[in-house]
Amino acid sequence: MRKDNLKATSSYVRTSWLAIGVLSVIISGMAGVLFGPSNVGSMSILKELVDHLPFFEIDSGLSDRHQAIIWQIRLPRVVLGLLVGAMLAAAGGTYQGVFRNPLADPYVLGVAAGAGFGATLAIVSGVGDGSGFLDPVPLAAFIGALLAVLLTYSIGAAGGRLGSVTSLVLAGVAVASFFTAVQTFVQQKNADTIRQVYFFILGQLRVAGWDVVLLLLPYVTICLLVILLIRRRLDALGVGEKEATSLGLNVKRLRVISVLVSSLGTAAVVSVSGLIGFVGIIVPHTIRLIFGFSYRVILPLSILFGGAFLVLTDLASRMILQPVEIPIGVVTAFLGAPFFVMVLRTTRGTR
Repeated sequence: MRKDNLKATSSYVRTSWLAIGVLSVIISGMAGVLFGPSNVGSMSILKELVDHLPFFEIDSGLSDRHQAIIWQIRLPRVVLGLLVGAMLAAAGGTYQGVFRNPLADPYVLGVAAGAGFGATLAIVSGVGDGSGFLDPVPLAAFIGALLAVLLTYSIGAAGGRLGSVTSLVLAGVAVASFFTAVQTFVQQKNADTIRQVYFFILGQLRVAGWDVVLLLLPYVTICLLVILLIRRRLDALGVGEKEATSLGLNVKRLRVISVLVSSLGTAAVVSVSGLIGFVGIIVPHTIRLIFGFSYRVILPLSILFGGAFLVLTDLASRMILQPVEIPIGVVTAFLGAPFFVMVLRTTRGTR
């Protein structure tokens, strides 16, 4: 009876936090739409949103210009922030499960740098600009991301035990530095596109439009669905490779699938948002501190809280020095760098 009560309590707590995650997405989304550098009244915006609901007709009093700000700038930017944040947080959580390392992250492992290098090559070569359904920028970013994670994995394995924090982190730093250096060289050789690439490197959502959202949506949706489907297997992998294999789990195939979908999702969002670091560490690790190490809980909540986190971070980047906009990658790095140090110290203490 006591075990049944504990299971019921645990299930209730998880359901409650899932509801809180959904609520955080709604609240952050509303904040992203209601507030911004442009002087648009919050009540008028609320009336405008309600007016588009079924069976409601309310005159918001907004001009055509203000309506365009809401529906063509702020709202798609919020949706894009939700997609990017959800994908980066879920990818970070998945990498941590695959590599059995709490410091694994698309940014730290060099995947974001590799994706940025691939996207930069596509931009400077003129084959794509990041818009349209068939634009080659996401594909180029995916190739760069996959190459980066393979290099990090190989160097980390050669330098020591793959589970070692130091080995994996140093390999990721080396790979990220290499791709960043090559990317800088490409920039200098193509000065006419340096401004576009510069904003891409610092990370931004200012180019958000519904065409960008539609471009990104299939990538993120498919990758997140696959990540959710494999989350229970990541729990089995956490007990060890031999134990997971004895349970009938194909460890090699699981790793390949996890790395592929995480790299594809990261590449897709990086190709439109630029390099936004530390989301994959801050969100999953915070959830892990609260709920423990089960990826059945970490990954779904990372999707929700990751999206909400990035929308609020983007709002801060717009409002802190308005009308000047701080690159969102600067804000996440400001928050993530001390958090990374804290996780590293905690990991060392645990070991």
